[in-house]
Amino acid sequence: MEKREWQGSTGETWAREWRRTDRSFTAVTEKLLRTTRNFSFDTVLDIGCGAGELSIAIARGRPNCQVLGVDISPDLVKAARERGASHRNLSFELADASEWSPPSGFRPQLLVSRHGVMFFEDPPAAFANLARLAADGAHMLFSCFRSPADNPFFTEVARLLPDPPAPPPPGAPGPFAFADKDRIKQILTAGGWTGIMIESFDFAMITGAGEDSIEDTVDYFASIGPAAAIAREMTEVARKEFFDKIRNLARNHQAEGIVSLPAAGWIVVAQKA
Repeated sequence: MEKREWQGSTGETWAREWRRTDRSFTAVTEKLLRTTRNFSFDTVLDIGCGAGELSIAIARGRPNCQVLGVDISPDLVKAARERGASHRNLSFELADASEWSPPSGFRPQLLVSRHGVMFFEDPPAAFANLARLAADGAHMLFSCFRSPADNPFFTEVARLLPDPPAPPPPGAPGPFAFADKDRIKQILTAGGWTGIMIESFDFAMITGAGEDSIEDTVDYFASIGPAAAIAREMTEVARKEFFDKIRNLARNHQAEGIVSLPAAGWIVVAQKA
């Protein structure tokens, strides 16, 4: 996935659908927030902050902490600013963290990211830049997806497409860029980070809830992700067949009024060398 997609249509969609995307990552957000309690910090940088959920949660829980979120999507930054307007210790900036320089005097003691770092075009250079701008002894905490094989959230839906897209090359910017934990260690080490710890984390991606979680799931996959883009290009008949398959998939993954599909990620912790 290219940078320009986040600056354009993909960013627009995620900004419009932030309630759904935040809901789908509920377990990841909670895991990251729990992990932040292991660190002492007064300044936080949220990398690829999206519509701001993690930034807002940290700012709300730590009113004396200065939190700054950055993202390359104008639409997502706008949504984050609107959502976080009531928090005086919180701000958002339109920027590419891989080459960004912080405001004068801002040196983050904790750098966080919820599934945002996988889209760097040059990860070693990006993490080197983050180490440069971080405070001495700063910690980094981020989440990312493991391999497609570990993520039925992606593979089960892809199998329903009449012409599934080819998988991206290993390490290409996108959801699975950091699937290989050895590659994560190499990139972070080259970028000036040490004490690297990588923990596997399995979670449920919520795709449907409310009065009709089946149709909510259809709306989810009609709006968000690569399947949605492919569906928009289908004939009306093919699109109907695809969404009927999504309904069947949702029924097989529905429990107590919620539809969720298995997903798997890494929780990564490192410290500035």
